[in-house]
Amino acid sequence: MNVQDNASGMTDINAIDPAPRSIAAVERDTGLTKDTLRVWERRYGFPKPGRDAFGERLYPIDQVDKLRVLRRLMDAGHRPGKLIHLPIHALMLLGRQERLPTPAAPAHTAAAGFAAPDVGEFFALIRSRQPEAVRRSLAQALLRLGLERFVFDVASPLTRLIGEVWSRGELEIFDERLSVESLQTVMRGALASISSPGVAPTVMLTTVPGEAHGLGLLMAESLLSLQGCRCLSLGVQTPLWDIVLAARAHHADVLALSFSSALNAAQVIDSLTELREKIPAATRIWAGGDSPALRRHRLQGVEVLAGLHEIAPLVARWRLTTSTERQTH
Repeated sequence: MNVQDNASGMTDINAIDPAPRSIAAVERDTGLTKDTLRVWERRYGFPKPGRDAFGERLYPIDQVDKLRVLRRLMDAGHRPGKLIHLPIHALMLLGRQERLPTPAAPAHTAAAGFAAPDVGEFFALIRSRQPEAVRRSLAQALLRLGLERFVFDVASPLTRLIGEVWSRGELEIFDERLSVESLQTVMRGALASISSPGVAPTVMLTTVPGEAHGLGLLMAESLLSLQGCRCLSLGVQTPLWDIVLAARAHHADVLALSFSSALNAAQVIDSLTELREKIPAATRIWAGGDSPALRRHRLQGVEVLAGLHEIAPLVARWRLTTSTERQTH
């Protein structure tokens, strides 16, 4: 069987295998857990699986298609209860109508009179599935721009564009992951070339369990390193108690956490609350990312960054405050 991509550039899974899916297969295909699927079935009456000869759930392929679209919209910040009863064509239209704001060029770029690179050119390589060309083009841009401008002018807007197109169902998840891996590879190479070992503040970076998106964390680490900070990255999805132990063991001045819209609000708030209670009071917590929960719920002892552009002034303020406190004592 020859399998063709449809008009949106997505692979037609119906052409590959139209057979009903088991609950385990649906979990793999959509990223929605088995518990979530069962809860939705009870609470909303969707999905509506059939049963095989052994009484196990079987999900028709059209329901699996709708579940995939729902997951994309949830990642973009929508709540399932408001969407789940809409037909799939309405859900796909909603995804196409949404547009994420294009971040403005940072002040230092505009002032210098530089033209920001066209991220559309990088994205065209991603859409044409040329991963080697994507990585090569990104590496050349980083060498030309330097790490700071690369973060603001390439990595950040390109990540937003990829997320927008993926949320509309016009990009496969493997295309998204290949492009993110390319960005991470070139940025890690640049980070490794920074010769300074870093000074205060010592910043520990990570994400909490369930938060697998690490590119935002890497962009933050890049900018913090350029500010001369001593950065210690634990990677993604670190258990909370391990974060606490690591922050204490390394006498972290700051714990930097990244939250995407994929993590539900309760997990964001509960994680920040528990960490604030358990790590030393002297350790600041800086939280950033596109999770709506960060803007809706202000937590005492947690500083929320509106964007990457706030990192430099936040570091400067920390150093000024610390210096003043030491002189006072």
